[in-house]
Amino acid sequence: MAKKEETAAVPQENPIGRYLRETRGELRKVTWPTREEAWRLTAIVLGVTAAFAVFLWAMDALFSNSIRFLIERIIGA
Repeated sequence: MAKKEETAAVPQENPIGRYLRETRGELRKVTWPTREEAWRLTAIVLGVTAAFAVFLWAMDALFSNSIRFLIERIIGA
């Protein structure tokens, strides 16, 4: 019977430490916006969000009133 070959114990790298190290490295590569760019982009996002909210409100009101009108016509008939 042959002896099993001994394998050298390879220390396992801590996955959390590796994740944090890689994340820090990736964040160093990021080109961050200037303060003015950040404010301008934030204003754009808020404006688009507000416009979309108004659009959704209008569509909801339109469909709600349409359904209410149809139901009243069907029941009232």
